[in-house]
Amino acid sequence: MRISVFGIGYVGAVSAACLAADGHDVVAVDTNPLKAKMINDGVAPIVETGLAELVREGVRGSKLRATTDAAEGVLGSDCSLICVGTPSLGNGNLDLTQVERVCESIGAALARKNDFHVVVVRSTMLPGSMAEVVRPALERSSGKKTDADFGLAIFPEFLREGSAIRDYREAGAVIIGVSDPKSERILRALNQGIPGQLHVTDLATAEAIKYTNNAWHATKVVFANEIGAFCKAHGIDSHKVMEIVCADRRLNISTAYLKPGFAYGGSCLPKDLRALRYRARGRDLNLPMLNALSESNELSIRNVAEMVMNAGSRKVGLIGLSFKAGTDDLRESPAVGLAEQLFGKGYDLKIFDANVNYSKLMGSNLSYIQQHIPHLSERLTDDLNAVAAHGDTVVVTHSDLGGAPFPALRPEQTVIDLVRLPAAAQSGGRYVGLCW
Repeated sequence: MRISVFGIGYVGAVSAACLAADGHDVVAVDTNPLKAKMINDGVAPIVETGLAELVREGVRGSKLRATTDAAEGVLGSDCSLICVGTPSLGNGNLDLTQVERVCESIGAALARKNDFHVVVVRSTMLPGSMAEVVRPALERSSGKKTDADFGLAIFPEFLREGSAIRDYREAGAVIIGVSDPKSERILRALNQGIPGQLHVTDLATAEAIKYTNNAWHATKVVFANEIGAFCKAHGIDSHKVMEIVCADRRLNISTAYLKPGFAYGGSCLPKDLRALRYRARGRDLNLPMLNALSESNELSIRNVAEMVMNAGSRKVGLIGLSFKAGTDDLRESPAVGLAEQLFGKGYDLKIFDANVNYSKLMGSNLSYIQQHIPHLSERLTDDLNAVAAHGDTVVVTHSDLGGAPFPALRPEQTVIDLVRLPAAAQSGGRYVGLCW
């Protein structure tokens, strides 16, 4: 394949060299003539393990060259990769000036080209940037239309400095966002032989995945550091702690707990997090991330309460009261917290939970519910359909219905789904998903 790579920075240089090593004909494009000369002289423009050899071999084998002429790059290739920088502005937003300028240069060349050309963005951009910046700039400068006259795709990079070539060759996952079948075929061909699982999605989802990855990596670093500070204050080897924590691949290093949904609760997480924070304060430790978890969790409950209030009716049917499906444990259940807020504001509640029978509650479970919803016995029923019929707004906190089908709803009812119900259950009433 003939490929042009715009931007001979970190991502662009690695991408161009690796693509050339894969046998593609690659032309690297940059406005800096020094960078272009370095490539043409077989010299890597940045320091990165293994890159110097790849650049030298690519140039010697006539698979890699460079130019400062954008039109030459576009007209001499079938596919253009945009790899320019997206630095931060003073307010924290991204500066997409370079991306927009490159798109305008590519678009001007596309105006002179009859063949279908695919424009692929590798630069890191916030969701919506493809639709709000890239597409308009290309269409404005080319006079052509996306999908019909040229293809548009996003191919996020997950390259770490110092191991970029290895990350390129051994990707854990390959993400491509496309808007047309031709672009998808081109991106699939580019990634043939890459071992990572290929995920094809839409443009905005691919943009969001890149940011989610980076936020998750930052979260792991800060979490490990705060645990490290806590352990050191207790004379404990934090590396040994995290080594054993990470050895659990079923819950700790896994997909467990990583699906967006309602707040956490139960007898363990809230209590133990409070105790850890209390002990940290006693040792004069400031653990901002761990301190913020409870506040963020409470915010999730308040946000759902506001969704119910915004629905506009004071008659509410609540399906699910325990802290998760398959249990009758009501202790620190976010559904109890939601019911408590709504009840306190005068909402007319009826509640169904397949596993909760008020007459069978005992011990700390009973004490907790008497403290937070003293009139639960008047609100709780084992008739799922009656709860669904009662609520002009029906809130579903978990999907355990005791084997019963999801009740039919009236068209005017609002369903607030906190668990992502199956598609069939989403069809009745006015459906509102929590974060989907």
